[in-house]
Amino acid sequence: MTWQIGLVANSLIAVAYFAICAAIALPLARSGQLRTNPLGAATSAIFLTCAVHHGAHSVHMLLPAFGLDDTQGLAMRTAWGWPLAIWDVVGAIVAVYYWSLRRHYGSLMQGAQLFQDLRQREQQALELNDAVLQGLVVAKMALDLDQPSKANDALTASIESASRIITDLLGSTHASLDLLRSVPAVAGGTIDDQEGAGADVVAPAPKSP
Repeated sequence: MTWQIGLVANSLIAVAYFAICAAIALPLARSGQLRTNPLGAATSAIFLTCAVHHGAHSVHMLLPAFGLDDTQGLAMRTAWGWPLAIWDVVGAIVAVYYWSLRRHYGSLMQGAQLFQDLRQREQQALELNDAVLQGLVVAKMALDLDQPSKANDALTASIESASRIITDLLGSTHASLDLLRSVPAVAGGTIDDQEGAGADVVAPAPKSP
């Protein structure tokens, strides 16, 4: 009885892992990232090897049912006790649960998005540098030249550009989120100075002459 449970569970795991491998590898291949995205390719290969491993267990245990004298299959039937069978059932449940999540997170679990191309991240870092850092440099120079209006325009443009880029990175589902810190920053202060900064800041009383 236990080997039949192991046979069914290993078959489910093999099918699910083959499907997960394809779900990761095919989008990577379509976007030309199989060579440039080693993390995605390696993860797909891991699922492929696991699928072959569990599938081989199922095949070996099934062959004797067709009259084939498969020594390994007969030995596996005998050795497949309850601990192995229960663990295979757990593995099958996890594999099926993964596919149930695709209904809710399908767009996030595509291979090309789940394993983002490193070159794309470098491009995003360059865009942030151009949009924010250079704008801050312009604002600093304008302040040094006593041009507060130009400095304000540069800071405003930098904030808008940074907000737009971060919104694009988070995706359209997060477009309505306010990009605010959980704790207000204190200019010129240290981390210790910012503890309890959620309270109203009271300006110190002017010193008497």
